[in-house]
Amino acid sequence: QVQIVESGGGWVQPGGSLRLSCTASITIFSMYTMGWYRQAPGKQRELVARITSGGSTNYTDSVKGRFTISRDNAKNTVYLQMNSLKPEDTAVYYCNARTFSRNLWGQGTQVTVSS
Repeated sequence: QVQIVESGGGWVQPGGSLRLSCTASITIFSMYTMGWYRQAPGKQRELVARITSGGSTNYTDSVKGRFTISRDNAKNTVYLQMNSLKPEDTAVYYCNARTFSRNLWGQGTQVTVSS
């Protein structure tokens, strides 16, 4: 059974850092585009960052220069390094694994940024 499992969320003060991890039990992980999305209370889910099978990345404007997405295909894992966190980054963060024929989601991990 396919599993997408996120970890690394928690509480952090403004200006702090967190690293999220997402491990996917899927075959040929390297072929998937992996993404991190987030959903704040009362808001729609939005793309935060994405990394393709070829390693190309893109970020939503609000996190550029602060967040970095990376992947380790040998470990079937994608990471999101989040620095200079702001209260508006507070949300549930979801991992997504996508190909032309599959679209898989994790259960999410809560990130709370407050003083």
